[in-house]
Amino acid sequence: MDTNVNNTNDEIEIDLRQLFFVLLDKIWIIILSGIGCALLGLMISKFFLVPEYESTTQLYVINRQTEGKVSSADLSAGTQLTKDYKELVISRPVTEQVISDLNLDMTHGQLEEKITVETPQDSRILKIIVRDTDPYRAKSIADAMATVSVDTIATVMETEKANIIEQGDLPMSPVSPNVMRNTVIGGAIGAFLAILIILAVFLLDDTIKSEDDVEKHLGLSVLSVIPIQEDEKKKKGTRKKSASGNASKTARRG
Repeated sequence: MDTNVNNTNDEIEIDLRQLFFVLLDKIWIIILSGIGCALLGLMISKFFLVPEYESTTQLYVINRQTEGKVSSADLSAGTQLTKDYKELVISRPVTEQVISDLNLDMTHGQLEEKITVETPQDSRILKIIVRDTDPYRAKSIADAMATVSVDTIATVMETEKANIIEQGDLPMSPVSPNVMRNTVIGGAIGAFLAILIILAVFLLDDTIKSEDDVEKHLGLSVLSVIPIQEDEKKKKGTRKKSASGNASKTARRG
């Protein structure tokens, strides 16, 4: 029983070693494939993908229940309100007002896709993140979203207005596409595909190439091997060519 297990393990080890040497022998193909796909990812990121910019504004949400200083109950209520604010910021009344104020050529759904609202855990901070292909328009939308959200939500919820603690920043560099990441991912995909193809070709190749293959696949013992040198092959090929040439010359003379 133990012998069979050992034999099986030996065969698996030999197969894995074979696969390793097959990949090592074709390493140049894997490298070239990785480089080619990396360059493809770089070109697509540089020349075909439109860069996008992000601008972020922040609101401070609080619900003052009493005059004077802010109590712990006010802070707790503010934390709960941020969840409601997150939904109301991207509501139709707010987006349509922003579209009207900025004279934007887009619908509610199109503007909504550009906006992301985040609320850091256990805080009363509301972040409005706007992504657009124009950095100036991204900032304008972020500022307008903050202003309109503060007024609209205060009216709808009948609460104290949130404070705008940070206006939208003017983005100087795009956040998308990430050229370096796309290049690395392209190279990794290219190398991985090359490895898969090489392994598939090797595993599907069932031709007999050596005496070990005869014993392994056919279960027959090899009695002897007749070596054929390359020089002899070339001589035979030359003789065949010269013989065919002489025959053609004889035919022409006849």
